[in-house]
Amino acid sequence: MKVVLLAGGFGTRISEESQFKPKPMIEIGGMPILWHIMKEYAWYGHKEFIICAGYRQNMIKQWFSEYFLYSSDVTFDYSKGENAVEVLSSQCEPWKVTVVDTGLNTMTGGRIKRIQKYVGDEPFLMTYGDGVCDVNINDLIRFHQSHGKIATLTAVLLEQQKGILDIGGDNAVKSFREKNQADSAPINAGYMVLNPEIFSYLEGDQTVFERCPMEQLAANGQLMSYMHRGFWQCMDNIREKEMLEKLLAENKAPWKKW
Repeated sequence: MKVVLLAGGFGTRISEESQFKPKPMIEIGGMPILWHIMKEYAWYGHKEFIICAGYRQNMIKQWFSEYFLYSSDVTFDYSKGENAVEVLSSQCEPWKVTVVDTGLNTMTGGRIKRIQKYVGDEPFLMTYGDGVCDVNINDLIRFHQSHGKIATLTAVLLEQQKGILDIGGDNAVKSFREKNQADSAPINAGYMVLNPEIFSYLEGDQTVFERCPMEQLAANGQLMSYMHRGFWQCMDNIREKEMLEKLLAENKAPWKKW
């Protein structure tokens, strides 16, 4: 299956770095988080990618245009007055990567709609370019195929971060307790499988995928969730970036299967 990656947003919540580069190109462990996500999918045999770019999309294109050179040992031979380049060995992944400028201010659903011609009439994988996890992609696909619905999303449990308050009508705190696992709520973590019928739910550039389209899918009984109880982490701020960096440095990154 082709893998569609949403990589066009402004990343305002991590503006310390996103003011200089697209959020998916912010590095953890010396490589863009987008590359880490692609390595996850490639581990399961999915090596054809369509990147929905927008904000500073030229930087994404430039990075991939130079990736082969930077991942190879090369000899530059000028001895005959020519610029002869010999590739001695390469560690570049055997990927096919299509980078599409889906517009600066296009919403998520609009970005997906714009790459319809590159996906074709077949199911595809889709996720956001700012989160990593250790979900088994092929198990996710098998689950999607088993139920026959249009869309499957990966759900993870988001733990409460604060203490729990029971507040009465007079604003008095009736009770207080620390959070526990029972307070967790499932959220959409991306890592979706979508059938081509999804494009009929997407109208134009201002379509927010997570609103009307997904609400309609749910109302029509066409949206299923694959519950993932393992690792998942988005990179919304510097603290989360540093946490992912630390996991990599300590060789404890759950998403790093390669």
